[in-house]
Amino acid sequence: MDIKKHKGFFYNGDQISEVEDSIITEVALKIAVNSVPFTVTMQTPGNERDLVRGILFTEKIYQNSLPIGMEIKSRDKSGAITSINAVVPSHLVLKDFAGNRNVISSSSCGLCGKTELDDLGVANSKVSKKIDIRLLEKMFDEVYENQKVFKESGGSHAAGAFTIDGRLLKVQEDIGRHNAVDKVIGHLIQNNLMGEVACLTVSGRVSYEIISKAKEAGITFLASVSSPSSLAITTAEELGITLMGFCRKNKLTIYTNSNQVIQNSPLWIGDEVKN
Repeated sequence: MDIKKHKGFFYNGDQISEVEDSIITEVALKIAVNSVPFTVTMQTPGNERDLVRGILFTEKIYQNSLPIGMEIKSRDKSGAITSINAVVPSHLVLKDFAGNRNVISSSSCGLCGKTELDDLGVANSKVSKKIDIRLLEKMFDEVYENQKVFKESGGSHAAGAFTIDGRLLKVQEDIGRHNAVDKVIGHLIQNNLMGEVACLTVSGRVSYEIISKAKEAGITFLASVSSPSSLAITTAEELGITLMGFCRKNKLTIYTNSNQVIQNSPLWIGDEVKN
């Protein structure tokens, strides 16, 4: 269950009333690779196979397109998966697995426990198509329409994958921002959609890790309803990723690589964007 009911008290001015709220569930998921403990991540139950596949891809543990086995090792009393083992051909497990991330990862910090930032290498390949920023409002509207958990609980993040012309490929939700991104990427991998994705939308702030995940997936455009970090902006600029923040209704801020955005929009004034 990704939603639990919890009784509480609602304060509204001079009145106090008892309520039963919908609360998003948070469960610790232990992930092993070929029975070797890899990480523990706090996540929202559901789509665990997508989450594991996405994590292994973005953490450069297994990036082959061949399917892998997923063994469910344990569940809690509610039936939520609490331990899963990814069965990967040993010769295809990338060497930087050993000791790289066998630590606890929280739902709000996918980098917790890492000893250093990854070397992301060179920029993504040259962008052949530009994105029309007038599509962004429609994209975020579509993501919201698919946020079932958020509408009920108000406690989940969402990530959406889109083509260059704004066609929705997948929306995933999770209590953690980076988990939602990994679930989307995992879905794209397992459904042979990686070649179609161009833009990723996220509901929370954009950190360095979100940028690194977009880079690994070959995503060139990243848009958020919130703000990016300074390191996210620097990294996106270096990698050729167009980073857009505060995307709300007809407003947004473009932080990097604005030359990759179609500029014949009413939002544009010369070389600047209305905020």
